[in-house]
Amino acid sequence: MLAETLQFLIKTLADLFTLVLLLRFYLQVARMPFKHPLAQFCLALTNFAVLPARKLIPSVKGYDSATLALAWLVCLVANVIVLALNPWPYNFAAPQTWLSLALLSVLDVFKQSLYLLMGAVLVQAVMSWVNPYNAMTPILDALTRPFLKPLRRFAVGGFDLSPLVLFLLIQVVLMLPVRFVELSLVEQLKLVV
Repeated sequence: MLAETLQFLIKTLADLFTLVLLLRFYLQVARMPFKHPLAQFCLALTNFAVLPARKLIPSVKGYDSATLALAWLVCLVANVIVLALNPWPYNFAAPQTWLSLALLSVLDVFKQSLYLLMGAVLVQAVMSWVNPYNAMTPILDALTRPFLKPLRRFAVGGFDLSPLVLFLLIQVVLMLPVRFVELSLVEQLKLVV
């Protein structure tokens, strides 16, 4: 019971920190000004790790690869700790275990990116009805525009249904290919004894 609680806490805290790191990364990709309070929040929470990591990991083609690498590393460390707390005997000496953990962490970063996009779409849709001139609107628009623009043709009676279509597409991706790959990697981990 205690191990399950620790696993839950570690995974939740790691996922939240990964989300903040990914938000920082995607705000930089979208070229958002970092004077916004949300951007300042991301900087305040992640600077302690990102600034030293930038000295070791150079940016690639203008993208902050240090932040992305840290998101992956947080997922990897969380997966290792959760596995170590698991009663199933895992072989941490086997290279296949580490390869599966590395790939599982890449998948976790991808899943967190999809969850971040889903959250941005959901908040943007609600804000467009409640308060379309909110200070969050430009940030949400910058994050979701590349994904919503191709779907803008789904309008019925003057209502833009592209957020709903994108939301459903993300859910299908999470339920089918992502879940299949995740189950395959977890099964691979259990086979390495």
